[in-house]
Amino acid sequence: MHWFSFLTLALAVPSSALVRFHCSQLVTERLDPLVDPGLVPSSHVHQIVGGNSFNSSMDPEKDMPGESTCTTCQFTEDFSNYWTAVMYFRAHNGTYKRVPQLGNNQFEKAKGGLTIYYMQDAIYDSKQVSKVTAFKTGFRMFIGDVRARTLAEAARYRYLTYVCLDTWTTRSPETIAFPGRKCKEGIMTSLRFPTCWDGKNLDSPDHKSHMSYPETGTFESGGPCPATHPVRTAQVMYEVVWDTKPFNNLEWPADGSNPFVWSFGDATGYANHADYVFGWKGNALQRILDTQNCQFNTNCIKESNSTTQTIDKMNSCTQKAAVTEDIGVDSWLTELPGGFQAEYGPGSA
Repeated sequence: MHWFSFLTLALAVPSSALVRFHCSQLVTERLDPLVDPGLVPSSHVHQIVGGNSFNSSMDPEKDMPGESTCTTCQFTEDFSNYWTAVMYFRAHNGTYKRVPQLGNNQFEKAKGGLTIYYMQDAIYDSKQVSKVTAFKTGFRMFIGDVRARTLAEAARYRYLTYVCLDTWTTRSPETIAFPGRKCKEGIMTSLRFPTCWDGKNLDSPDHKSHMSYPETGTFESGGPCPATHPVRTAQVMYEVVWDTKPFNNLEWPADGSNPFVWSFGDATGYANHADYVFGWKGNALQRILDTQNCQFNTNCIKESNSTTQTIDKMNSCTQKAAVTEDIGVDSWLTELPGGFQAEYGPGSA
């Protein structure tokens, strides 16, 4: 799949956009149109946000924004879909219960979901000076490795991190494994997508190869894009706040090891991953990225002529699950949906 028009590396107008917004939860179920297209159910449980045209195949030839009738995202023109695996708590007796999500800082009233960033440079750089292009209709990508169970395997994905929230605003230190202690306000995962596109392919067989991180460093680098992937795109980042507080008073493993596990069985945390399917209407995202002095939404909405909706409106956009099964919301499960059990990896207990 190709987009053949050549993209220039420079935009006509200098900009400095760093936009942050929330998307409430659309549905939680076993569907994955990227890794398991058309399979109902897919292998493991995901939590999905964005446009309500989400389905098991997400045909790239169809007009996603045109098919959605609502979005769970704050920007009303964003019908993209963003999703991650779901976290579970594993009790002493081997049963599992789903860990709920919280609305992130400033979005506490949201029904779970993700906080989304589109940035011209890493969030640590307040200048935001890189010139970037928006994604195109049909674009999609994936980050992470669901098979990673060792530190060496996870080291390739150090842009997928965890923070143990001692306070609501804690943002460090970051780890690439599950926190090994009780976190007072929950666990936050941060998932940072690559920023360099090959300029042709809207997807690739592994959903990764058409994208790259900068030539030097990874997500935090201001280095140039490699020659194979010359087009600088916005950096997409997800933040997810997992409400682990209800489990802090339950019995944890006697050795103090982590009791949390991803919905596909990874108990190390090394296999954290995320999926993205672009679905902004028209040039809405490019308008935002071209906005000057857009910092965490200040000036973004007015100057880009964008519209937003209330959290209540975001929460009201939902989708009935295509897969009917107990995913451990109100009950304890003897195994994870799809038949998975916790895997602790080599050398783990």
